Amino acid sequence: MLFCILNYPREIMLGFVFIFIIGKYFYKLAEEYNQNKWLFAILGIIVYYAAGAIGGIIIGVLSVVFNFEVDWDNSILMAAIGLPIGLASCWLFYYLLEKKWKKIEIKPIQDINNIGKE
Repeated sequence: MLFCILNYPREIMLGFVFIFIIGKYFYKLAEEYNQNKWLFAILGIIVYYAAGAIGGIIIGVLSVVFNFEVDWDNSILMAAIGLPIGLASCWLFYYLLEKKWKKIEIKPIQDINNIGKE
């Protein structure tokens, strides 16, 4: 009983670490491009969990279609499957946001006399 109590918080803390890191990177990205910081920090976390859930559904459907066994009770296996899917989707979302915001970034004009001449 004591082992289960001591082992359980490690899994929770690992999840908190991922939430913190993902939120931090999206917060900094939004801050760099003058966007809503907390909105994009929360969206990054939502993308991580949504992609993990969608990846789990896809793996579940594939296991039924192709008739291969997946141990759904093994939490370590489920975390090992969901982690790369979630991180890859966060990276893709981060990359697409950064690419979009670089395009629409306003570049300052160096000389005030050139305003309106374009």
